[in-house]
Order: sequence, then structure tokens, then C-alpha cells
Amino acid sequence: MDLNQIKISELVGENYVYASVLHHFGIQFYDYSEQTLHQVCQEKGICMDALINGLESAIETDESEEVALIGYPVDLVIEYLKHTHYLFVKWTLPYIASLVTDLPKIPGKFEGVVKDLKFVFPLFVEDLIHHIHEEEDNLFNYVMLLKNVKSDYNPTKVYYEMEKYSIQQHAINHNIHGDEMKGIRNITSDYSFDTKTPLHIKVVYAELESFEMSLITHARIEDEILFPKALMLEREVKILLQQKVKSN
Repeated sequence: MDLNQIKISELVGENYVYASVLHHFGIQFYDYSEQTLHQVCQEKGICMDALINGLESAIETDESEEVALIGYPVDLVIEYLKHTHYLFVKWTLPYIASLVTDLPKIPGKFEGVVKDLKFVFPLFVEDLIHHIHEEEDNLFNYVMLLKNVKSDYNPTKVYYEMEKYSIQQHAINHNIHGDEMKGIRNITSDYSFDTKTPLHIKVVYAELESFEMSLITHARIEDEILFPKALMLEREVKILLQQKVKSN
């Protein structure tokens, strides 16, 4: 494929991931659909080689991006999860939001979908960001408090925090609120489209589905790695507090 001469619409049609790379370089694919990559780079003063490198990097096979965190200490697991949160909030969600916001009116079966997405997606983002902040401020901080308990710790403060929080309760609440994207799946009929579906819709659906997969992986790391480690840590600290009481 001659990336220099291919039209933007054809490029994104070949691989929807390319749309996010173009976005990173300040190119909204739907604004330049009939121009070639070379023409857009000239118009916007973008280094063609840098853009092509970005496009090529985006399709490098990386099918199993499961991170081997089981052997990591709990503080590194939390740092990994916080970094993922950062990528969600600073990159992925704003990108998808821009795609949804710029969806044009599409007569026919997608007219209602576009309207519903423009209403529901901002609410979804607001709820998810609230959940992220709440998780970091409460769960992550509580686990780090337990992790940092040392011989010179303040037992009163630790006891007070352990009365307020419970890893088991966090885990239960996490499972109850585990399917954040159910409403969006319903609107998009499980992200299904065909050859006649407009390209903009295809890209939105592909990004939404990809993000849901990222959320599932993220939740699995919390459920299968963070919570078991945190529960063990909580038990150890409880034993430490009990020993402290007995020694007094």
C-alpha cells in the first residue's frame, strides 16, 4: 500500500485504528476523507515520515497485552492501574468523545443511534471519571496505607481507616457496578455494522468496543490480582494490630 497517495477515507477503512493515529497528529479523518495522506501532511505541515511511523506502529501485532502482574507487589499493581486510568481520562475518552460529538446527522437507521450516543456517552464518561477518582481516593489510598504500615505506624489512624473501609466490600461493590457499557451496547446493537454502514459510525463502534475490552481487562486485574493481594495485606495488618493491643 502506497501510504503517500492513499485517500484518508481508504486508509481508515483499511484499519479503523489509523483514525486514532491521525487524531494524535491533529487530523480528523472525516474532515479530510477525500484528500491523500501526502496532501494532508503538506497542508498541515506534518512530517510525513513521522506520521507513517505512527501508522505502522499502530498495527504491530500485540494480541496478548495481558500484563504479568501476579508476582508484583501491591503498590506496583496500583501504579499500573493508575497509569491506565490516566490513559483513559487523558487520551481514550476524549478521543472517543470527539468522534461522537462530530457525528453528522445520518438519515435512516442510524439517526436514532447518533442522537442517543450524543446524549448517553457524555453521561457515561462523567460516571466513569467519578468512579476512577473515587477508586483512587478511597480504595487505592486505603491499600497504600496498609502497605506502608511499619513499626512506627500510628495504630489509632490505621484502626480508624480499617473501620471505615473493607477490601471485601470494595470487591462486592466492584462486581455490582461491573458492566458500565451495557447501555451503550444496547444503543449500538453490540457494535454491529455492515458494509453499508458509514465509515464514521464504523470507527466509533470499533473504538467503543475496543475501550470496553480495555475496561474488562482492567476490571479483571483488579478482581484477580489487586483484591486478593489487598485482602491478604488487610489480614496481616489486622494481626499486627491485635499483637499491638496484646503487647500493651
